[in-house]
Amino acid sequence: MKVLIVKTSSMGDVIHTFPAVEDASLNRPDVTFDWCVEEAFAGIVALHPAIDRIHTVAIRRWRKTLFDGGTWREAAALRRTLRACCYDLVLDAQGLLKSALVARQAGAPIAGFDRSSAREPSATLFYDVTYAVPRNLHAIERTRRLFGLALGYQPDLSTLGSGIVPPAGNLAGIGGKTAFLLHGTSREDKKWPVQDWIETARLVVDRGMTPVTTWSNEREKAVAEAVTKAVPSTVVVPKSPLADIAAFIGRSELVIGADTGLTHLASAFGLPTVAVFLATEPGLTGPRGPYASTLLAVPGGRVMPAEVVAEAEKLLALKLQAPA
Repeated sequence: MKVLIVKTSSMGDVIHTFPAVEDASLNRPDVTFDWCVEEAFAGIVALHPAIDRIHTVAIRRWRKTLFDGGTWREAAALRRTLRACCYDLVLDAQGLLKSALVARQAGAPIAGFDRSSAREPSATLFYDVTYAVPRNLHAIERTRRLFGLALGYQPDLSTLGSGIVPPAGNLAGIGGKTAFLLHGTSREDKKWPVQDWIETARLVVDRGMTPVTTWSNEREKAVAEAVTKAVPSTVVVPKSPLADIAAFIGRSELVIGADTGLTHLASAFGLPTVAVFLATEPGLTGPRGPYASTLLAVPGGRVMPAEVVAEAEKLLALKLQAPA
């Protein structure tokens, strides 16, 4: 059986789908999986060994050039490619109108959430088979249940495994234990103050670890440089492809991050991960993992660096006590 997964974005949503893929790989070894995803996240999807072929869409880019001939040619080429693959089933794991439209291009039966379960009920108009999955469950569990219903097995929800391991990478120049500080995020109100990142870096150094950080735009670069100026032992990884950043993160002793996709990746790797949520509720979409913890700022309050590092120490101790 040949199945196409459609989960185009965001990075966190893509990572939340990995446990469902892992379940399916264990319960349905007769099924092969391809995936259709936003071009920016193809390197993340490639981390799961059960994914065969990766098709990329560029909906974010196409929206800006909707009337450009090149946009329509790219979309038509994707349609031809998907149809040529002759899928037995398309699993729309996103439940949005845009993902349903992408799923439709494959010309195969589509399974997805029903109207009461989908994030956008209009998406279900394009599905051939729908399944009810409660909305009040974490996104990871919702997706695991959807895959199980569509492929005929019962996922073991008492366990959680992503099935991904960090890619190999060149970590030259960074020795000893490292703590990756993920300060970059998409919204200003999600960002922890620079001074708090500086204080966190100092506390990490006091505990015998080397702070590591990176950046993807000029604002983030300024934050990384400010941390390095205040705490010179901090290592800044230059702007790099996602696969390279994933390699650095995956070999860290500890990850402290804002509400951003890479924080979800760290927790999926099974690393001690402290997520700092300032303006969003982790609720049903926060990081999940054996050593993941989320600290949420109360209304009008803040999350203090000492609190974050104390939580990190608890997670590090917990991992040390775990069976090898």
